[in-house]
Amino acid sequence: MKPFRFGSVTVEAAPQAFVRALVHVDGVGEAWGGTAEMMMPKWFDKRPDRSPDETVDGLRRSLHLARDAYRTEGGADTAFGHHAAAYGTQRAACRAAGLPDLTAAYGPALIDKAVLDGLLRALDTDVFSGMRANLAGIDARLTPDLAGFDLDGFLTGLRPRATVALRHTVGLLDQPEALRALLARERLTRFKIKLGGDPSADLARLAAIAGVLDAVAGNYRATLDGNEQYADAAALAAFVDGLEREPALAGFRGRLLYIEQPVARERALEAPLGAVAGRIPFIIDESDDGYDAFPRARAAGYRGVSSKSCKGLYKAVLNRARCEAWGAPHFVAAEDLTCQAGLAVQQDTALVALLGIADAERNGHQYGNGFDGAPEAEAFLAAHPGFYTRRDGVVRLATAGGSLPTETLAVPGFASAAQPRWDRLSPLQNE
Repeated sequence: MKPFRFGSVTVEAAPQAFVRALVHVDGVGEAWGGTAEMMMPKWFDKRPDRSPDETVDGLRRSLHLARDAYRTEGGADTAFGHHAAAYGTQRAACRAAGLPDLTAAYGPALIDKAVLDGLLRALDTDVFSGMRANLAGIDARLTPDLAGFDLDGFLTGLRPRATVALRHTVGLLDQPEALRALLARERLTRFKIKLGGDPSADLARLAAIAGVLDAVAGNYRATLDGNEQYADAAALAAFVDGLEREPALAGFRGRLLYIEQPVARERALEAPLGAVAGRIPFIIDESDDGYDAFPRARAAGYRGVSSKSCKGLYKAVLNRARCEAWGAPHFVAAEDLTCQAGLAVQQDTALVALLGIADAERNGHQYGNGFDGAPEAEAFLAAHPGFYTRRDGVVRLATAGGSLPTETLAVPGFASAAQPRWDRLSPLQNE
């Protein structure tokens, strides 16, 4: 539908990976589970000497290595047990292959979602009930800081949200007047605005966007996404100084919730945010490449961490448990790396609802044309009323009301009563 620019990269096309897993439950039977996730170039791996195609190949390699790790790590175990047993093997294999830890997380993230789907289908249970009962067997072996914390009690106490508000992404290529036109037809009250890393340019652009939001968006809330573009804490402080001084941003400041990953992942957790951390909440996203990342970020002054299915559903759940253990002001936010219509956006939305997060960035519907005529579109539309709609002859996410219903995702399995046309997909290449 339109190019997607984040940081210094503009993406006009990207593949989507699909994974299936056959899950056997002793004494019950077996079932196939499935999932999907975009293979976004130059996000998991932003090293300047890697081309976009090379970074997508890295994601393929992560999937192949994860498949091998899960196949060889042992016998029967819980769903989380398989994840925990393969975790170290996967990271070591990816590091040996020259892949960063965030890329290493991609393969297991997809396999875990497919395994969870198969487990829940075999047990004829929906994801909200199954996770609250800890059917996946989540424990603290990968998060020793949670030793002694009542994970089962925490999971039982989760209250999945009936709706998840859409946080609309205003990309670096999006113009303020286009936002005004969008708000004339969709009831949006949550927004995520991308930053470019130049304090003066970001503040000028933000003032123009804030003018539109202040005029027509009502009681809105907003977040900012630095996408690792700020050089260091000093540059970030210059931006925050301008944000606090600029009269045109006075209304916006009062509606700003947090700033996401402003500093490059390589430096973000090594140098404390300093005094700026006390002025605005900051969260990590790209720095969230392992189970030790959130505690390290907390020590550096960050208050939150993003939940993204492509980084790992179990890590999101355990990070949410950390927030419960640590108390305020720590929190988990829900971000979106262009989840596409079908399994990806449904499963990620269900995870967000399970964790009790009120709103989620949802941008995949902006950068992909819904199901774009795929034959499974009608099945998904019929299976999940209210979640999808038909507009301009295409089945797409139902965004006009500003939120997504989650009751329709409470079906046996991981949030989907319809399936892709598995027979139409091509085998993953480039081992």
